[in-house]
Amino acid sequence: MIRIKAGVPRGVRPFVFGLPLMWGALAITYRLVCPLARHADLGARIVTTTVFFALGTGLILHVRRALLQELRQARRVARAAQNALLRPLPPRVGGLHTAAAQLSADRGARVGGDLYEVIATEHGVRVVMGDVRGHGLAALGTVAAVLGSFREAVHDEPELGAVLRRLDRALARHLRERAGDEHPVVEEFVTVLLLEIRPDGELLCINCGHPWPYLLTGTRVVPLADADPLPPLGAFPLPRELPAEPVGHLLPGETLVLHTDGAEDARDAHGRFFSLPDAIGEVLCGGPVTPQTILRTVFAALLRHTNGRPGDDVALLVLCNDPQQRAPSGARGGDISGSAARARATVAHPHPTNHL
Repeated sequence: MIRIKAGVPRGVRPFVFGLPLMWGALAITYRLVCPLARHADLGARIVTTTVFFALGTGLILHVRRALLQELRQARRVARAAQNALLRPLPPRVGGLHTAAAQLSADRGARVGGDLYEVIATEHGVRVVMGDVRGHGLAALGTVAAVLGSFREAVHDEPELGAVLRRLDRALARHLRERAGDEHPVVEEFVTVLLLEIRPDGELLCINCGHPWPYLLTGTRVVPLADADPLPPLGAFPLPRELPAEPVGHLLPGETLVLHTDGAEDARDAHGRFFSLPDAIGEVLCGGPVTPQTILRTVFAALLRHTNGRPGDDVALLVLCNDPQQRAPSGARGGDISGSAARARATVAHPHPTNHL
């Protein structure tokens, strides 16, 4: 288990809290013992003042340097912990081009509470996208519990509903363990989107309180579905029946953009919401569409919209079915590009607009 504690590092605490005492003791000792302190000459006072200033500046600079070193080390540890949890995705998984990135709202810790993973299994390519309540270091433990359970369950469970139950049990167990820690656990929940992409491109989905992905088909950007999702994990018990809902097909040349709610909840200085479909649409008008191009364009637009200060963590996951490059034969999960014959039931929705 990885533990990262915020606050002043232990090795620097004696300097931080002892500096005022050291300075006060030195001033009193100087006043009582040093003859120059009682000397009326202006030159002597200037000399002693200069000495005190030099000593104080040296102490402050030493403490500052030690604090910066400890802070850089804490950030490296936090980044390593998050990289161990959110492992970099391979460029191709089961015939899909993939890319993902996260933008954390916690500028000091540089970590967030968003989670994602793409795994090729014998049942197809399985995807999870989630968002832990809150952000920063406190959310890392919950991310680890959910992702660890998903990475095992997707290979063991033939149905998405069984995978979701495994995630729910892992979350409940994690929260019970945290309840016995030194800090009380506040009410916590996780929004989760489970997606299964079968070898013929069919899409099955279970949504627990998460935003629906966007589908890029031709020159259109449309929501993958508009059904009401289940409640987030941890908020309420799961229903007895958890069937995976078919939501169409991912045909060759089409792309899915999964995201967390931090993207569409981001506001500018005037309170206007960020339009994720419009940002994705800029990619469609700018030339070849690749997962990396989508990530760069959307994050650049988001940072412009929020003036570089997003109010919440933002994660994007892009899955592209490229008909030009097929997965090697025998790859786990199959090649979803192999069947364009099956028609997809097109879901037509109005283009979302900003909320004022």
